[in-house]
Amino acid sequence: MALFTSAPDSLCILRLSAIGDVCHAIAAVQAIQKEWPTTKITWIVGKIEAQLIHDLPGITVIPFDKKMGLKGMKAIWSQLNNQRFDALVHMQLALRASVLTLGIKAKYKVGFNRKRAKEGQWLFTNRKIEDTASAHVLDSFYSFVEYLGVPKSEPTWNIPLSEADMAFVDEHIPTETPYVVISPAASKDERNWLTERYAHLAGWLHEQGYHVVLCGSPSDRERLLGESIASLSQTALINLIGKTSLKQLTAVLNKAAVVIAPDSGPAHIATTQGTPVIGLYGHSNPKRTGPYNSLPYVVSVYEQHVTQQQNKPIEELKWSTRVKGDHIMQDITLDMITNSFQQLASTFNSTEKGNK
Repeated sequence: MALFTSAPDSLCILRLSAIGDVCHAIAAVQAIQKEWPTTKITWIVGKIEAQLIHDLPGITVIPFDKKMGLKGMKAIWSQLNNQRFDALVHMQLALRASVLTLGIKAKYKVGFNRKRAKEGQWLFTNRKIEDTASAHVLDSFYSFVEYLGVPKSEPTWNIPLSEADMAFVDEHIPTETPYVVISPAASKDERNWLTERYAHLAGWLHEQGYHVVLCGSPSDRERLLGESIASLSQTALINLIGKTSLKQLTAVLNKAAVVIAPDSGPAHIATTQGTPVIGLYGHSNPKRTGPYNSLPYVVSVYEQHVTQQQNKPIEELKWSTRVKGDHIMQDITLDMITNSFQQLASTFNSTEKGNK
């Protein structure tokens, strides 16, 4: 039975990180807004992620800096001291996030089903969603939506981009020719594809008539990866790694013909922009964390490695089982990606997409 039979006055959303998961949560939260436009929504989110969602229409966004620890939590509690929400929607499994809920006043605190509530999350909630079977993270977030009383719908996203954000693209990329974004870095280096193969892929894309743009965060390891790819490439690349804000990156991904990336934030941001993604997966299950609208084009070696390491068929494994090892991604070949790209390219007019 739904928690609410009519629109509640207020909801507090707690999903702090990471960027990809926040992108999934945006679709769920905006589904609530469509069904209950009068409901006041407050979203507590990580400091970095807030750069992406700070201006979502109709949502009060409160950034939380995890580096501040208890002091940061007290600042949130003080800010919300005079508010009592109809429900707190607790979408984060981390213990830090659960401790943060202690100072947030709400009649209902809704969390994951106990079977999925890692790090003791179930101890901090008084209502649990029923879902124990959905594979993809986005579908599990939609289970919160349905539990509240909002009918399930196709995910859509509305992330505002300013004229300046869009102009950034035109200033740095010659958009009269379609371009492909390669976002080469995952959260850990072992989950990246091989540097020299990225360079070969860039050359192949150039031969197909595309500009190639590198994107990523300003971290030293991502900058070095981009520089290495560019130095090995036989064609000129547009290297924007570390040179964009999150909103500028979103605009770059918006205008791209295709995005190629391992499991990472940019892959999921691209999904919010309607841009097709070729995800490169080896360590995590693409059916759980893959680019939601581009799953048919994922290039994955996860299945073969996880069954080998666990010595069980994939149907018997937990939905979050990961593959270990720093050699996994080398089993993704250049041909696997070019074949997926050609399959994808046959389904849309790349010139129109590149100049949308």
